[in-house]
Amino acid sequence: MISVAKDARIFVAGHAGLVGSAVIRKLGVAGFTNLLVARRDQLDLRDQAAVNYWFRANRPEYVYLVAGTVGGIMANSTRPAEFLYDNMMIHGTVVHASYLYGVTKLLYLGSSCIYPRDATQPITEDQLLTGPLEPTNESYALAKITGIKLCSSYRAQYGSNFISAMPTNLYGPNDNFDLNSSHVLPALIRKFDDAKASSATAVEIWGTGSAKREFLHVDDLATACLFLMEHYDEEGHINVGTGEDRSIRELAELVRDIVYPQAELVFDTTKPDGTPRKVLDVSKLRSLGWSPTIDLEDGIRSTYQWFLQAQKTGAVRGAEIVLAPS
Repeated sequence: MISVAKDARIFVAGHAGLVGSAVIRKLGVAGFTNLLVARRDQLDLRDQAAVNYWFRANRPEYVYLVAGTVGGIMANSTRPAEFLYDNMMIHGTVVHASYLYGVTKLLYLGSSCIYPRDATQPITEDQLLTGPLEPTNESYALAKITGIKLCSSYRAQYGSNFISAMPTNLYGPNDNFDLNSSHVLPALIRKFDDAKASSATAVEIWGTGSAKREFLHVDDLATACLFLMEHYDEEGHINVGTGEDRSIRELAELVRDIVYPQAELVFDTTKPDGTPRKVLDVSKLRSLGWSPTIDLEDGIRSTYQWFLQAQKTGAVRGAEIVLAPS
């Protein structure tokens, strides 16, 4: 266990994205005063020389590595090379620079998609690399697995205090609402809001609706990240989630009831469901003393209100609106 000084130099890699912006918010609320960030036009995290120069100039003491190229089933399926290359390079450059320039501690954030498609539910950390991955996001999963092993390898060879956490499906403010690249929950919010705006009678949902998923509000994840930075120092990765799941049909019905209760659900069964079920075993994290606090319905309501406000200012990341930097 460590105590991070309030004036410590803390670098949040990926500060403008869904997770990074939440981490920045929580660090600010917690009283940390020396936060380091770099926009994409200032620093290409795929460029080792550029990252080394930035680390040498800024000398971060703690690093939250939450940057990456992310997306839903369609984006993963159609851009596998981009997902594999971008994420491997981002993880590699930041971890290596953290070692070179003496970072005290680094937290690397992966994804629950690292686990086998047919993993035993709920998924415990020791199921990593015990079976084939879900084909629709294999490239992204491989990159995230590489990140875990990279942190473990630097810990083993150099004694670096680099830890890894694997969150479940996330949602919240600053999410991506582009229907061509978003994850399921923001996509549903966007679809129902679009239907409401056009007075459509039905909303199409991909798949059969039977697949089951777990959802964590990004503010809960950010709180967990700060907690882990001070309370977790083990070699193995740790799951972060709620430990509860529900079907895509149930999720769609919940979003419909919040956004546009008049809509009918129509399921396109020609589209993939993805992994049949994915819920994390979070007993390891709970045993350390952390648990989430944001109820799913409350979280969706607040996210929808953020979406509506962001639409007015053009800050929504979506197909018809200019993308915010991330």
